[in-house]
Amino acid sequence: MENPEEKKLSIATETTNFTAALKEFEKLVELTAIQKKEERLGLYVKNEDTIDYEKFYDSVLELFGPEIKSQDVKSFYRKLSNNPDASVDWCEIFGYFLSEEDALASQLDEENLVFLISRKQRFPLSGGRKRDVVKCLVKIPQLNFLIIATQKGSITVFNSKMRVQANINVTDTSWITGCDYLPQLKRIVAVTERTIIIWDYKAQGNSQDSCFVIKPVDHCLLCVCVVPMTDHLGRDDILMGDDGGFVNRLTLNSDDFGLRQSKHKRKAQSQILDSKNFKSVKRKLHNDWVMKISYIQPLHSFGSCSLDSTHSFVLDSLKRLGDNTPVREFSMPRGANTFVYCIRANVIVTGGDDKILRLWHPNISTKPVGKLVGHMFSIIELVTNEKDQHVISLSSAKVFRVWDIQTLSLLQVFHDSQGGPGDMQIYAMIFDQNHGVLVTGSSVIDMYPLTRMIQDTKQIPHSHDRDINVMVYNRTFHQLLTICSESIIKVWELETGHQIYQIFDPHGSNVEVTTAAIDKSGFVLATGAYTGTVKLWDFGSGQEMKMLYEGKDWKEDEHCLSQIAFLTTDKKNHYLILALEFNGKIKLVQGKEEDPFLAVVWELPDIMPILIKGKQVISLKVTSNPKTMNLTIPEVELPSEDRKPVVLNISPGISMEVTCFDVLIKEGYNMIATATVNGIIMLWNFEMSTATQLYKPEDAFNLNLDLDPTRLKINAILFLFRSKEYARKMSQDSVSSSAQSGGLQSSKGSKSSIHDAEAKGQSTGEHSDGTKGETSAGQKTDTDVLPNIILSELPPPILVTAHEDGHLRLWNLEGKLLKDVLPFTKHSAISLTTLYTDIYARVLLAGNMEGHVILWTIGSFLDPPHEEKKFKQQIAWRGHALKIVNVIYVEDKQVVLTCSVDGSIRVWHARNGHYCGYFGQRRKFELNQVNDFILPCDVSERPVEVKEESKYTEKKQKYEYPLVFDRNKWRKMSSFSLLFRRPTPKPFDVNQEFKFFNTLSSPKIRRTVLERSQTGNKEAGIIFGALHIYRVPSPTSLRFLPLIGADAHKESSENFQGKKKGGRVQHTQARRRSLRRSLAPGVNLISAFFPAIQK
Repeated sequence: MENPEEKKLSIATETTNFTAALKEFEKLVELTAIQKKEERLGLYVKNEDTIDYEKFYDSVLELFGPEIKSQDVKSFYRKLSNNPDASVDWCEIFGYFLSEEDALASQLDEENLVFLISRKQRFPLSGGRKRDVVKCLVKIPQLNFLIIATQKGSITVFNSKMRVQANINVTDTSWITGCDYLPQLKRIVAVTERTIIIWDYKAQGNSQDSCFVIKPVDHCLLCVCVVPMTDHLGRDDILMGDDGGFVNRLTLNSDDFGLRQSKHKRKAQSQILDSKNFKSVKRKLHNDWVMKISYIQPLHSFGSCSLDSTHSFVLDSLKRLGDNTPVREFSMPRGANTFVYCIRANVIVTGGDDKILRLWHPNISTKPVGKLVGHMFSIIELVTNEKDQHVISLSSAKVFRVWDIQTLSLLQVFHDSQGGPGDMQIYAMIFDQNHGVLVTGSSVIDMYPLTRMIQDTKQIPHSHDRDINVMVYNRTFHQLLTICSESIIKVWELETGHQIYQIFDPHGSNVEVTTAAIDKSGFVLATGAYTGTVKLWDFGSGQEMKMLYEGKDWKEDEHCLSQIAFLTTDKKNHYLILALEFNGKIKLVQGKEEDPFLAVVWELPDIMPILIKGKQVISLKVTSNPKTMNLTIPEVELPSEDRKPVVLNISPGISMEVTCFDVLIKEGYNMIATATVNGIIMLWNFEMSTATQLYKPEDAFNLNLDLDPTRLKINAILFLFRSKEYARKMSQDSVSSSAQSGGLQSSKGSKSSIHDAEAKGQSTGEHSDGTKGETSAGQKTDTDVLPNIILSELPPPILVTAHEDGHLRLWNLEGKLLKDVLPFTKHSAISLTTLYTDIYARVLLAGNMEGHVILWTIGSFLDPPHEEKKFKQQIAWRGHALKIVNVIYVEDKQVVLTCSVDGSIRVWHARNGHYCGYFGQRRKFELNQVNDFILPCDVSERPVEVKEESKYTEKKQKYEYPLVFDRNKWRKMSSFSLLFRRPTPKPFDVNQEFKFFNTLSSPKIRRTVLERSQTGNKEAGIIFGALHIYRVPSPTSLRFLPLIGADAHKESSENFQGKKKGGRVQHTQARRRSLRRSLAPGVNLISAFFPAIQK
C-alpha cells in the first residue's frame, strides 16, 4: 500500500508539472498568435521556426500527453488562426469551449427549440357549453383516437385529424374528474365526484341509451386509470383515487352491461347500476387527496401520489390493495401533484408544490437519484417523450420546461401567454408518441409539434446566406464542405450537422469561389475562383498551402473556373489538378513539394475545328517536353496536318464550349470524357493517344433562332466503372453469405442497403461457379485470394450524361447508346443538372432544375449485355423548390445530401426519401433511424417509389388512347344510309355497330406524351375508360333507328283496333303510334355497351 506522504508528494509533483506545462502552452499560443497577425499583414517570412498545424499539434502533445484529442487541437488552432485577437482559455484544448452563459443561450436559442411554438394548433371544445374546461386527455395509440373529457360532463372522441367521431353530454350534476379507455370492453370510463360512467361510444342511436352510471360511491372520486388485463377477455379492472386517500379497484365484466332498457321508456336516459353488484377492493394509502393514479405495466405495479408529505407517492403491486402488508412509499415535502415513469431510463419523475422535479429509482425510495430545479410555481403535470428521452413539466403559471433525462439539462422553456390566468388554466397534458405532438387541455385544445416534425421556423431551412456553388464530401473524415456565392467556405460534421469551421474570402475580397475538390487521401482541398486562381488548403486545419496566381495579361472572367478534379500521383506531396474554364479550355495545374506556387503545365488542344470537318477519330501526339512526359496524363498535341488554320463555315452564334468532364485513371484506363454546349461527347484516350467523337447531334452546328440555343447542352458527364475493389468486395460477400446456414435472411426491420438484395443476387448468381478456397494450414481462402476469373472479366466503363432536355443517356466507349431514360417525377421533362455515383457504381443519383432527386440502382446493368430491365429507378422525391447544384450519396449512412441555390444543404434517407434535416440546425441528425415522415416547408410533394419497372417510361402500349370524337367522320355518315345498310335484326338481337363508336379516333397529338399518360386499365384492354358522356339534344335522333325487339303481333293488333274504331283520325293516330313503336328501341341498350359485372 502506498505511503500517504508519498501520495501527497506525487500529487504535488503532478500539479507542478501541469502548471509548468500550462505556462509553456501560453507561450506557444502567444507565439502562434503573433505569427498569425503578421501573416495577415503580409509581414511574416517563413523560416524554420514557423509554427504550422503539425508543429503546433506535436508541441501540445508533448506538453499534455497523448490523452489530448486531435479534434480539440484542430478546433483550437482553427480558432486561433481565424481570429488571433480572440480570447482563448487553456481548458479549450481539452474540449471545454462554452461558458455557462453561452451554454444557456445555446440551449434556449430559437433554432434549438424542442417544440415549435410558432406552429401551435388550437381547437375549440365541441358541445358548446360555456366556461367549460378540459379535465382529462387520453390517447389510444391502437385506434389513433384522442378522448377528451370536460368538467361539465362532455366526453368527445376525436380521430387523428381532430374530427369528432362520437360525443356525449352526461346528465349529471357532478363534475367529471377523470376518464380512460377500457380495451377489453371497448368502452370509455369516466368518474365524477359521486358516480362512475361507462359509455359505449360505438353504439348507434341516442348516446344516452348506451351510457351506464354506477353509483353510489363512498368518497369523492378524483382520478381513474385502467389496468390492462390481456389474459381476461371481456373484463377490465379500473383503479380510482378519492379525496379520502383511498385507492379503489373495481372489476367490470361485459355481462354487467347487457340490454336492460325497458320497452315503456319514452325518454332516453342513462341506465343506473348499483355499485354493490360489482367486485371492488379498496385500501387507504394516503392521508390526503389522491391526485393521480396510474398502472405502470413494465413494473407490474400501480402508482399513486398525494399531497401528503409522509405518504407522498406509493409504488407497489395490485395485491397490496387486498391486504395490510406495508407498501413502498416515497416521501417528499408538500407531497406530489403528479408523476410519470420513463421506460428507457427506468426512473420515476415526481413534481409537486415544492417546485422541484425529483427522479427516483423504482427500487430506491429513501433518496432521489436526481433533482431538476427551475420552476417558480407548483408543478401540476408531467409527461415523457420516450423516443428523445425528454420530460416535459408544466407549472400552474402555464410555463412549460423540457428536460433531458440522460443529462438532466434544460432544453427549452416556453409559456402559454394567451388568455387570462383564470379561464385558461391548463388541467391536462399528454404527449402523442406517434405524431410527436404535445397536447394540452384548458378551455381550448392546444397542440405543440416537435421541431423535428416541422423542421422550420417559418423560414426555408438555410445553411448559407447566399446561393451554394459547391458541395464536396470528404470520405476520410466524414465531413462535408460547401461554398456559397458569397465566398464563404464551411465544413460540416456529417454525424451531427454542426459546423466545424469556416473561411471567409479564401481567394481575396469580392472574389467568388466557383469550384472545389478534395484529393483521395482527404487531407488536401483545392478551390478555384472566377479569376482563374487555384489554391490548395490543409483540410483539417483550414490553412493555405499553395496558390496559382492570376496571370498579368488575364482579363476579368476570361479564365473563370467551372470544374476541377484531382489526379492520382505516386509521389508524396505532389498534386495534379485538372481544371476546366468557362471558355471550354482544360488545363493541368501542378504543385510540387519543392515549388512554393502552383503552375499550369499544359492545356488540351482545341479539336472542334477538326470535328466540324467531319473527322471523328483524331490522333494525338505526346510532346517531347521532359517536364510533362512522366505525368499521369502527359501533354499531347495535334499532328502537324491538323494544326493548319481552318476557315469554319458555321454561324458564329453556335456555342461549342466544353461544359463538363470526368476522369478515369485506374485498372489500365487513362481517359477524359468531355461534353459541350451543343451536345458533342468526346473521349480522350491517353493510352492510345486518340480523341474520339462518341456522339454528335444532327443539328449540333446548325443555328435555329426559333429554338433554344442550349437545348442540346449536356450539364454533367460521369464514368460508371466497377474496379477490382468492387470485385473483391463482392467475392467476400459471396463467401460470407454462403457461410450462413439460413441463406438470405429477411431485411424487414433491419437497416439494409438499397442495393443489398441486388448485390446478394449477383454474388449468388454470377460467382456461384467459383471454386472454394483451401482452408488447410499454409493456404489462403477465397477472402484472401481473388479468383482470376472475376478480375479478368471486369465490365468495361460506361458513360452517363445528363442533358438539358431532361433525358439521361448511357453510352459505351464506342459511342453506342445503351439506354435513354426520362426520369419519372410526376412532371414533364425537366433539365438535369448534376450526377453522382458511389465508389462501387451501384447507385446513380441525379438532380434537376426544379429540385427533384432521382435514384436508380445500376449494379447489374453494368455487366454485359447491359439489359435495360436491370437499370431500375427506385425512388424520386422533391428535395428543394429551386435548382439542385449537387447531390451526394453516403453509402455507409444510407443518406443522400443535396444542396440548392436556395442556400440550404439537406439530408434525406436514401431508401424512402424521408427528410432528416438540414446542415446548420442546432438539433443533431438522426441518421441511424427512419423518423416520421416530414417535409420541409417549401416542399409539398411526397416521394414516388417505383417498386417495379416503370410503366410510364418503358412499356409499349397496345392501344392508342384516349379516343376522341371525330366530327369529320360524323358528318360523312348519314342516318339514312345507316338505316338501309343494315338488315332488319331479329327480336332482342342487339347490333353492336353504331355510328358513334365508328366516329371515334385517336387524338392528333404527340405520341410521346400519350405513351406516358395513364388513362384506364391498359392490362385489361379497356380503351374507353376516358370517354365523355354526351347528352342527346333531341329524341328525334332515334327516329331512324331500325326495329329492335318490337313484336310484330303487337303491331298488327294495334292496327286492327285502329280500323275497328272506324274514323280516319283514329286510323291515322294508330299508324303514328305504330311507327313510333317500330322505330324506337324495344330493349335497354346499356347492357350491350357496358356488360354486367357479377357481384
